[in-house]
Amino acid sequence: MADDRDSLLREVDEELRREQMEKVWQRYNGLILGAAALIVIGVGGYKYLESRRIADAQTAGAEFAKALQLSEDKKDDDAAKAFNEIAQSGPAGYATLARLHLAGADATAGRKAEALAVYESIANAPGGDSLLKNFAQLQVASLKLGDADYTEQQNRLAPLAADGSAFKITARELLGLAAYKAGKFDEARKYFEPLLVDPQASRAIQERVKIVMGDIARAEGAGAQAPKSEAEKPEAPPAEAPKADAPAATAPATAPAGETKPAEAKPAEPEKK
Repeated sequence: MADDRDSLLREVDEELRREQMEKVWQRYNGLILGAAALIVIGVGGYKYLESRRIADAQTAGAEFAKALQLSEDKKDDDAAKAFNEIAQSGPAGYATLARLHLAGADATAGRKAEALAVYESIANAPGGDSLLKNFAQLQVASLKLGDADYTEQQNRLAPLAADGSAFKITARELLGLAAYKAGKFDEARKYFEPLLVDPQASRAIQERVKIVMGDIARAEGAGAQAPKSEAEKPEAPPAEAPKADAPAATAPATAPAGETKPAEAKPAEPEKK
């Protein structure tokens, strides 16, 4: 008896749900169909845009590879034209790479102002690939090494010299050079000495570091040895090193106090006959 009652209750419950679904469908069938259509269109549009993006990226990659080959073949004008086209109309990543390559060509050709303008615009642009922006910032620091003061270089390079940075080795070398140029030898050693034992530092970097540390040692040694007297100090124009072939100092005209001049030998008189 209980089973018959439970079965009847289930049938009534299912019938009620069916009637409710029919009422919902009759009232909202347009909205439901519209929502389903939007989902289908959205998924289809996303797939289309994604396939288009991949196709554009592949095309841009092929064009970029061609431009690189032109550059390697020393066809500079054709390479510059190809990179300019990618920079203007290519996808964001390849466009930035093309601009970086053009800026590198400007720097190599001695067009420092043009190269700096491109590097700084990439480094300071909102958004974009952080790796490419950090590389541009590194190039700015390298080009400004002889002009910018140490504090400016510190502010620019300190984030790039952090342990997690992809450019930490180069950034630390540049920081050491900036400190050396500013006469901050202790700061320079702080950056240089770890590079000598860092397995990630290339041999070329370590050789450069050894050369600069040798210059630091010589500069400190020269500063520690004061001249014996004012007369022995070489006279040289400001900001110029004394010449190696400078004439020796002449002896003083008079003897120092307390000393006597040696007697002068008189010429022998002719013998009288």
